[in-house]
Amino acid sequence: MEKIKNNRVVRAIGFNRIVLIGVIILLYIMFSVLTPLLHAGTTFVSYERIMSALNYAYFIGFMALGVTFVIATGGIDFSIGPVMFASAVISGYCLTKYNIPLPLCIVISLLIGLAFGILNGYFVAYRFLPSFITSMASMQIAKGIGSVFTKTQTVTWPGTGNDNSWYRYLVKWNNIPTGFIILCLVAVICAIVLHKTRAGRYMLCIGSNKEAVRLSGVNTKKWEMLAYMICGLLAGIAAIFYVGAYTTVQPGLGDTFNNEAIAACVMGGTSMAGGLASILGAIIGAIIVALMQEGILAMGFTISYQYVLTGLIVLVAVTADIMSRKRKN
Repeated sequence: MEKIKNNRVVRAIGFNRIVLIGVIILLYIMFSVLTPLLHAGTTFVSYERIMSALNYAYFIGFMALGVTFVIATGGIDFSIGPVMFASAVISGYCLTKYNIPLPLCIVISLLIGLAFGILNGYFVAYRFLPSFITSMASMQIAKGIGSVFTKTQTVTWPGTGNDNSWYRYLVKWNNIPTGFIILCLVAVICAIVLHKTRAGRYMLCIGSNKEAVRLSGVNTKKWEMLAYMICGLLAGIAAIFYVGAYTTVQPGLGDTFNNEAIAACVMGGTSMAGGLASILGAIIGAIIVALMQEGILAMGFTISYQYVLTGLIVLVAVTADIMSRKRKN
């Protein structure tokens, strides 16, 4: 095993990433074989299935990218799912009810996500509240504010063929998965920020040893807050890709999606203890979550089975991370 890990190619790509890519391949083969057996007349091997899984992976992927920055600092954000829904439902209500131009509604979605990121970052970094408590409070605020603003009404964004439907080209254009291209581009930017800039290095150092970084003269509050702001902004972006894929959004929801985004991060190699993060791993983790969701539904099971599988995978990933850290220590 050590020989494989020390191989030049394996080290360049990353052993953990190769394992995750292998998991994607195995899942696809497994669902392709089991779907016709368990659900007669249904096939998993189709372009439509792949596109459906990708639609789910986009918004999970953007949220996973955002929460990676937060977890890198040693924190957690349980509000990203409801914040995404609040951003989508409020901006969509502005579009359909008040006829605000679509480009401005997209900006509104981003600003709502950013506002929640600032809120979380301020209370965690400057008021020293635990990130768990802060994000739980923000989660409730996001669920409530979306319901209050829309009077608990479901909001439907313009469908295909409407003059305002061009935003859907962000997800798919002429059967080309443009959403995947944009997700990869954003992931590259996030990777550069996290691993090649001073801000990213400070975030990772804060996750490793916040007190030591503070004593060295670094303004830890500023960089820690920035991580939450990035997370909130990406939740706002995720909202646009959610409605681009599904158009209809209901206020007061989103709890399960933040769990899946966090699961994607952990599966991808981001340590819950902080100080270690993988942007590429988060994207691969999001694809695994989306593939499981599509495969389980294709086999005729309810979505509850996905929650069970995701929870088990997270337990295994966190346990492996803890054991790895112990061996290194």
